[in-house]
Amino acid sequence: MRAETISQIAHECGFELAGVASASPSADFDLYQHWVAEGMAGEMRYLTDRRADVRRDVRNLLPSAKSVICVGKLYNTPDPPPQSGDAKISRYARGQDYHVVMRRTLEEMVTRLTAIEPFEWKICVDTAPLLERSYARMAGLGWIGKNTCLINEPQGSWFFLGEIVTSLELEPGTPPPDRCGSCTRCIDACPTQALVPSSEGWKLDSRRCISYLTIELRGPIPEELQAGVGEQVFGCDICQDVCPWNSRAPFTDDPDFAGTTISLEALAQLTPEEFRVRFGQTPLARAKHAGMLRNAAVALANRDSGR
Repeated sequence: MRAETISQIAHECGFELAGVASASPSADFDLYQHWVAEGMAGEMRYLTDRRADVRRDVRNLLPSAKSVICVGKLYNTPDPPPQSGDAKISRYARGQDYHVVMRRTLEEMVTRLTAIEPFEWKICVDTAPLLERSYARMAGLGWIGKNTCLINEPQGSWFFLGEIVTSLELEPGTPPPDRCGSCTRCIDACPTQALVPSSEGWKLDSRRCISYLTIELRGPIPEELQAGVGEQVFGCDICQDVCPWNSRAPFTDDPDFAGTTISLEALAQLTPEEFRVRFGQTPLARAKHAGMLRNAAVALANRDSGR
């Protein structure tokens, strides 16, 4: 099967980006190990437990793997009309759970590809122990920027990534050059200084990242970081908002990623059942009801104090 055929089917299935990487181990695994050893994963044990070493070789996921088909699905949506007191929610989380959307679309892609040529496969969407940004870079989808996001030169970084690990032996793509240059806008704009220098470049210290603090962290947000969180209640887009490569990023009209807003006051008053009904099928469910109430309390305190 030709890589051009895979790219065409990927686009027909709704993926804006598509490419192929070899299933050979990624050289980035050593960087990942160093990052974990420095404690930068925080409390995200799924990144540090036995699954960490699985990321060493994609064949741990599919022994017959020869190639990794990498795709990107645009989730950039226009900001809804601003309302006074709206809770600030990362745009990726305003719509339906992307895991469900991506897996459904990848399954459609597999059905079409296997009708042409049968092969063994495994679908990966975010939760699989795979260095997906590394393989996406190797497949030519973009470079990994200083903000640690995958950046595609013409379309920016507002993409969900997904993979089909396959037994097909396909012609791999070519990694693009790093085009961040001397720009430090993402680093300078981060309110909690989560992007830190290292001998390998810039790293994201999750323990200081607003997305980690409002989604993954259980328990109170450290007092010294609360002011930096501002009025964010779930995730953070600051390092992408300021990126010059996103200044002309396209928008998607996919209804799965369209969402509504909620005021901070209304969020803070939601009962567990109301939270489940309204947000149970969205990424916000990840933080749980208690976590969202904690986030709303911090955001309200910051707003009232003028932070």
